[in-house]
Amino acid sequence: MLIDKPLGITSMQALRVLRVGLAAAGARVKGKGPGKVRTGHAGTLDPLATGLLIACVGKATRTVDRLMGLAKQYVAEVDLTAFTETDDREGAHEVVVVDRVPSLEEVRAACDGFVGEVEQTPPAYSAVHVDGQRAYKLARAGASVELKSRVVRIDAIEIEQYEWPIARLRIDCGKGVYIRSLARDLGQVLRTGGHLASLRRTAIGAYRVEDAVTLDRCERPINPGDLLPAPVGQVSSGKAGPL
Repeated sequence: MLIDKPLGITSMQALRVLRVGLAAAGARVKGKGPGKVRTGHAGTLDPLATGLLIACVGKATRTVDRLMGLAKQYVAEVDLTAFTETDDREGAHEVVVVDRVPSLEEVRAACDGFVGEVEQTPPAYSAVHVDGQRAYKLARAGASVELKSRVVRIDAIEIEQYEWPIARLRIDCGKGVYIRSLARDLGQVLRTGGHLASLRRTAIGAYRVEDAVTLDRCERPINPGDLLPAPVGQVSSGKAGPL
C-alpha cells in the first residue's frame, strides 16, 4: 500500500496506523489473532520528511529488499545559512556569514559535482551502526561519532527554485543516499552553511506519491482490493491464503 507519510511521525508509527485498518478488516495471519498480520516498509523516512512510504503487508513483506533497491526521487529544500549538528533544521545551528551570496550558476555547478558515484559520510544522527549501536543514540548521549564514508549513486540534481538562502532541489538517486549529508556537503562546497530544511519523497521506482493514500485513510478497514499487487516473481506462487 502506498502511503503519503505526514510530517512529525516515524515510518514505524505510520505502519501502526495501517495495522489499525488491517485489524478493522479482520486481517490475520494463520494461527494468530486479528491484527497480527505482518507488515514492513521499503525505506525509512525521518519524522521531518514527508512523502511516499511503501507499506508491505503479509507475504509482500518478502519484497522489501527488492523495493528498497529501487531508484528514489526527492524534493529537498536546502538552507544555506547554517550547518547544524543533525544536518537538518532540528539541530543546533552554526550560522555561517558569507562574504558573497552564491549565484544560481555557482549553485548549479556545485550540485553537478555530486552527480554520479560519490563518497558520502552519513550524518552523525543516523541509524548507521557503530560498534553495535545506532549512531544517533551515541550522538544523543554526547559521544563523539565518526562515521566512515561510503560510495553512493546520485543520478540527477535539478534546481527547481533558488532564492537565497533556500535552494529547492529535485534529486534522483539510488539506495543509501542521505539527503541531509548532501545538504551539508553542498554548503561546504559553496563555502556557505548547509542543512536540510524540508524533504519530500516523491517516487520509488515506478511508484509515485500522487497514487498514495493519506494516513487517515489507513485508520479505516483495509481490504485486499485496497492493496497493490506485490512485484512479479517476488512472492511464492500457490494457493491463495490469508494475508
